[in-house]
Parts: sequence; C-alpha cells; structure tokens
Amino acid sequence: MSKTMKSLLLTLLAISLILTMAGCGSGKAEEAKKVVIYTNADEEAVASMETALKNAGYDGKYVLQSFGTSELGGKLMAEGGKIEADLITMSSYFIESSQSQHSMYKNLSFTTDALEKYPPYYTPILANTGSIFVNIEVLKQKGLPMPTSIKDLTKPEFKGMVSIPNIMDSSTAWLLIQAIISQYGQDDGKTILHDLIANVGPHLESSGSGPIKKVQAGEVAAGFGLRHQAVKAKASGAPIDYVDPTEGNFSLTESVAVVDKKNATTDLAMKMAETIIKDARKDLIANYPVALYKGETVEDINKPAKSMKFAQPLTVELLKEHQEFFKNAQK
Repeated sequence: MSKTMKSLLLTLLAISLILTMAGCGSGKAEEAKKVVIYTNADEEAVASMETALKNAGYDGKYVLQSFGTSELGGKLMAEGGKIEADLITMSSYFIESSQSQHSMYKNLSFTTDALEKYPPYYTPILANTGSIFVNIEVLKQKGLPMPTSIKDLTKPEFKGMVSIPNIMDSSTAWLLIQAIISQYGQDDGKTILHDLIANVGPHLESSGSGPIKKVQAGEVAAGFGLRHQAVKAKASGAPIDYVDPTEGNFSLTESVAVVDKKNATTDLAMKMAETIIKDARKDLIANYPVALYKGETVEDINKPAKSMKFAQPLTVELLKEHQEFFKNAQK
C-alpha cells in the first residue's frame, strides 16, 4: 500500500470517528434540551397549555410537574435559579418576590399586547376574580336574605351556613382578605373577619374550590371563592347565584416566566412560553374569563360589577402579613 493511500485511509478513519462522536453527543444534547415545566395551575389550565405545546410540535420535548401554590412558592423562594425547572407558571406575586430575591428570570424575548403593564420577565396566562355565591334553594329553605356584602355573612342568621377558603392554604382566600382590609381597614376588618370565621365553623376549606362545592351540595347557603365557577354553575342550571360584594371584586393573576440558566434549554423554554401565551390563551380564557390582552372579549356575565385593586403591591411578604391577620382574627 502506498504512503498516499495510507494517509487517505487514516483521514477517512478520523472523519468517521468524529462523525460517530458527534452522533453520540447530539443524543445527550437532545436529552438536555427537554424543558422542565413547574406549574401551580389547575387541571383545566394545564390541559390548555399542553394542547398548545403539543400542537406546536413540542410533544416529548418537555416534562411538566404540578404543585400546590404554597409548595411551588416555597421552592422558588428557597432554591432560586438553582431550581430544576426551566419554565414556570405560577401566581404572579410569587414570581415577582422570587425575582426580587434571586434575580432568576430571563426577560421575555417576545412581545405581547397585554392590557396592563407587567415586568419584562413575566406575562399573565390567566386571572381569577373573587365573589360571594349562594345556593338560592338553601336560602329559601332557611329563610335567609340574599347577602350583598361579605359583612352580611357575619350576621347571626348565617352561623354555620357559610364556607370560605383558608388563606394559610389557598391564594383564593387572599381575595377575601384584600376585600375586607381594603373596605374596613385592619381594626374593623379584624372584627369582621373574626365574626365571619365564627360563622364558618367547620366549613373553612383548604382548597379555593372547596366553598363552591359545599354551596352546590347544599351543605351551606353561601360561600366565597372564584366568581367564574359560580357563573359556570348557574349557567349549567344549578340553583347557584353569584354576588359581587360591596367590598369589591379583587383578582390575582398567574403568569409564565423563564428561569435564566443561560443555555440552549433556556432558549427552548422561551419558545414554549411564547406558545403558551399566543396559542393557549383562546382555551384559557374560556375557563378563566378575564380579558388580559388586546382583542380578547368576555361575556358581560363574566365582568365583575365592582372590580378592585389592592392599594399595595402583592408580594409574598404582604401575603404573610395577611396570613398573620387571619390567624389573629381566629382568636
């Protein structure tokens, strides 16, 4: 074999080895690009987001894990940018507080036509609004008046006939506490909340959906929770009605944010975040009928009559203050 031929064969062998190694490397890179999504969203919202991701060709390119709000919030605050997740959908106040503490999110690389201004590192996927709701058949059976305010639910005739969520477990309960403090202040509000908790008795629920379930089952006459759930129950023919309390309808948003790990997975997570906002919103707004972006519309029945915003920015620190306010009112 000539010297030239030997050189040619060695060159071909080297190229083959390089291609083989490159092939092995690409397999590991593909695995590393699987985006980890952490979310506190409920089943309907998760289904909407997964449908959008799969329709966009991301099936098999992500792993989604659901958490309760308190659990995921605790991980964000404790782990910061070291969290396993690449993409987060979470209550916005937890995203803001974790960003303030850890500076862990990448500014979104896509634009939205949001109706309100949000920080550059997140944009909302949905919003929830609080209200009172009642079982009109139970009201009639018990001879109870239609309440018009949260304060009405503290009257003696409603003792044992009211259900509310517990702010220690449910962010929905924060909508109730914001309404009470905003309308009555800390001192009078504490008295009202104390009397309300006394009327609630054993019907204090850990889940935000707990009160509407008890009202629908006729276990209690009235409750406080998510307005759209009562609207949906009434539309289905259940003996349910909703009341926008004089204290106001307060709202909380859940948003999407990308953890900045400065790698290719971060870039893929950013594309998935854009897909969730641009493709999943049409389904999300059907289950969570609050318009968040230009061009979105909702039926009049889904527009609260007394929409309100809490005077202070919503943060984890403020939530803790209001949880202490609740615990003190229980005494």
